[in-house]
Amino acid sequence: MKIFVAGSTGVIGRILLPKLVKAGHEVIGMTHNPEQQKTIEALGAKSIIADAFDPEGMIKVLRDIKPDVVIHQLTSLSNSSSADNARIRIEGTRNLVDAAKQAGVKKIIAQSISWAYKPGDSPATEEVSLDVQAPSPRKTTIDGIIALEEAVAEIPNHVILRYGTLYGPGTWYDRRDVMAEKALNSELQATNGVSSFVHVEDAANAALLALDWSTGTLNIVDDEPAPGTEWVPVYADALKAPAPEVQSGGSGWERGASNTKARKEYGWEPKFPTWRAGFSQALS
Repeated sequence: MKIFVAGSTGVIGRILLPKLVKAGHEVIGMTHNPEQQKTIEALGAKSIIADAFDPEGMIKVLRDIKPDVVIHQLTSLSNSSSADNARIRIEGTRNLVDAAKQAGVKKIIAQSISWAYKPGDSPATEEVSLDVQAPSPRKTTIDGIIALEEAVAEIPNHVILRYGTLYGPGTWYDRRDVMAEKALNSELQATNGVSSFVHVEDAANAALLALDWSTGTLNIVDDEPAPGTEWVPVYADALKAPAPEVQSGGSGWERGASNTKARKEYGWEPKFPTWRAGFSQALS
């Protein structure tokens, strides 16, 4: 198949591209930065310059390429700005979907998140509503996710991957990134808020496998949602960081997510079924 990957140089895209190429697909990786073209080509894909915020440009690019599948991995995380990330989810997704429809694209696979559900006492399944009543500043993120998922669903054959918190190479939880720095500086507190994680390789594998999956929305998370009182000490220990400060409390939406649907209905099996082993392997 001819596959167009938007967000091809992100932490998932860099792992996904060679997997797609190895599987025998013709892969075109999109970037807005000319300096990233060599990175894309080194991963075995063709590269193209395009701006997700340029609707006419996106239409021309996809009309010229005529891909069979669009994989949407667009994010804007370099400045840690929820507003920037929401903007690309709203405007960038809108432009990508409109261009895909005009190019006759048959299928789209899109990145979403698994911590957008409304508050609750147990890990959320995909049937749980998103947190539409979220107060600010969380509302910014939720509005972006709602807009993204609604736009993607306009293409009948679509798979929405609600990823857990990513860890592994190139993520915020990498040894050289922001969460590790917080742990090493005793700034990462262990609370009762529950998180669901997924290793970045498992996230990329899910996007690859989704080429053959039927339309649906799936939580792509590992098997063990856990409160910070459990996972933060394990993460700190893997970094050889000081034991974290324990602080009671947590937000109602910090409930984690269930991967039962992805496992039982779609046959997804994470290589890293729990963060307990995954942290130590990722940080070794």
